[in-house]
Amino acid sequence: MFSIDWLSLVLPLAYVSTLFASLYTFSTIYRKRKASRSASLEPWFGQHLSRNIYLSLLHLDPEDGKEKAPKVPDSVIRAALLRRAVEDIQRIIQIRTSKQALNGLLQRGSIGDDLAQRFARAEKEVEEELKDVVSEANALYPGWGQIIFQSANEINARAMLTEKLDEIEAKVDSEKEWWEKRRATIRKDFMQELDNEAGTATVSSTAPEIAAPTTDSPAKASVVASDDEAVLVDAGVPPAPAPSTPSGKKKKGNKK
Repeated sequence: MFSIDWLSLVLPLAYVSTLFASLYTFSTIYRKRKASRSASLEPWFGQHLSRNIYLSLLHLDPEDGKEKAPKVPDSVIRAALLRRAVEDIQRIIQIRTSKQALNGLLQRGSIGDDLAQRFARAEKEVEEELKDVVSEANALYPGWGQIIFQSANEINARAMLTEKLDEIEAKVDSEKEWWEKRRATIRKDFMQELDNEAGTATVSSTAPEIAAPTTDSPAKASVVASDDEAVLVDAGVPPAPAPSTPSGKKKKGNKK
């Protein structure tokens, strides 16, 4: 019968078992280091103050103190939850605006994996936060979870508009001063241009009066010349002889 030589299989089995043990140890250590490294990373967002305030109001025990404190009204708790939803809306806006740019930088290798892990963890935290807010809203008032973020978005938009208006109003004085200086400069340049045009018009109007005598000089010269000729005629200077005509020549020939 065929017998199995177990001694010859000891070495391969020992090698395979050692290989699997080393791989398992390496993977376990790697996962633990990765988890500890991810936990030590700085969070993408800071503390959620609105959530902390809401949880403090929700779990506030009136009998903790010596004197019995009044119970927190439901309207205050709802307002705290709505303020928490407003802060969640702000975080969602930051996530959406940063995601595209972060992905482009990650593809080019401009940032490391640590930043990408922080961003992915922040996205997951925001998703869990939204689900928690919806469940809390439905618990306080049935059906409120469907419209709470719509109300929070309107409140956030109004707050952003108010902030922009405050920034514009803060710049009104400086802008007004700048426009006053600009208007004074434009007015000065305009008046200087008008003065230059007036000076040019004065020079052009006086130029023909100076040049007028020179234009009359040829006429005066012709008048003087004509007077001289008249004097010569009056003095008895004989006029130039008239040219001979062919008829005169024929008369002389007849006399001969």
